[in-house]
Amino acid sequence: MCGVAGIIDYRGKSDSIPAVEEMLRSFSYRGPDESGIYHSSIATIGNVRLSIIDLVSGQQPLSDMTGRYWIVFNGEIFNYIELREDLDRKGIKLKTQSDTEVLVNLFALYGEKCLSLL
Repeated sequence: MCGVAGIIDYRGKSDSIPAVEEMLRSFSYRGPDESGIYHSSIATIGNVRLSIIDLVSGQQPLSDMTGRYWIVFNGEIFNYIELREDLDRKGIKLKTQSDTEVLVNLFALYGEKCLSLL
């Protein structure tokens, strides 16, 4: 099982990277395959990963095609192949085979309504 961590600071005044790195270290045993962090002016998110789907190119955090939305995700989307094909028909070309990339791009396209597709 993977692990995710994050800090949101809407004031944008704290350097949250060290704190998120420490959180990830505290449960690194949950994701022995890799870890990753994304940092913006208001948020830092990270994960440790146990690879299940797209072992090579499914590193997280992942962004949608525009780079606006970022995600760390621990789970499995059973219908992600069909959802990926739907995104492809809409002209959204994904870079990986990861169900996580499918999810973040569904969110970019449909917002919260994407959850009803899962």
